[in-house]
Amino acid sequence: MIRNAIQRFMYGRYGNDQLNLFLIVLYLAFYLLFALTHFVPLYWISLVLIFFSLFRLFSRNLPRRREENAKFMQTFGPVIHWFRLQRTIRRDKEHRYFKCPNCGQQLRVPRGKGKITVTCRGCGASFQEKS
Repeated sequence: MIRNAIQRFMYGRYGNDQLNLFLIVLYLAFYLLFALTHFVPLYWISLVLIFFSLFRLFSRNLPRRREENAKFMQTFGPVIHWFRLQRTIRRDKEHRYFKCPNCGQQLRVPRGKGKITVTCRGCGASFQEKS
């Protein structure tokens, strides 16, 4: 019942995206710093961040919010992608990851096969690596 009421309220509103998530994490960081240091400007910065995040969440101007998120992803997308790739590499114990020396594409090969020839799917370059 409450879930339906929330869904009806949010109908036509923008909702959450990557920029909102970033703003909320930034808000938590500033608020934690304020709680530790009692430096009042940090409190006001965190308050502005949470209000801006809520404004974006409940906004009905969908094209503008999508544009803001697109600019954010254009700026921070490669950094986010790099962190996700590092997490994947750290978790994946069955494969080794290499970069193609020709085009820079990320390649994955099985671990423990010895010295193998890797062929890049992007540019077709072949090179030898130890897996």
